[in-house]
Amino acid sequence: QVQLVESGGGLVQAGGSLRLSCAASGSIFSINAMGWYRQAPGKQRELVADITSGGRTNYADSLKGRFTISRDNAKNTVYLQMNSLKPEDTAVYYCNADAVPDGSRWWQSFDYWGRGTQVTVSS
Repeated sequence: QVQLVESGGGLVQAGGSLRLSCAASGSIFSINAMGWYRQAPGKQRELVADITSGGRTNYADSLKGRFTISRDNAKNTVYLQMNSLKPEDTAVYYCNADAVPDGSRWWQSFDYWGRGTQVTVSS
């Protein structure tokens, strides 16, 4: 019903930048929050940042100041600008959306995930 496709991952040297994008498509009535999570090898998936439809943002404390989340509601797309990248930022980055699919009541939202995009930061 709702598909999320991430792009923009890759290999970058420490100190570099990457911009991730995630586009939602399918039978969408509305999207509430959208966000980014990451999972490093051997670790649990963790929140990077999320953003409401109104633009209110929330970040993992350790990432404030280096990462910036933004959103284009008209395009159903969320972005993650990552600056001053460190080797410990290496992970698979997943897009998440709390969305109401077409045909559902406005309060019937579901959690959707993308397949992830690999970010590798070399030292």
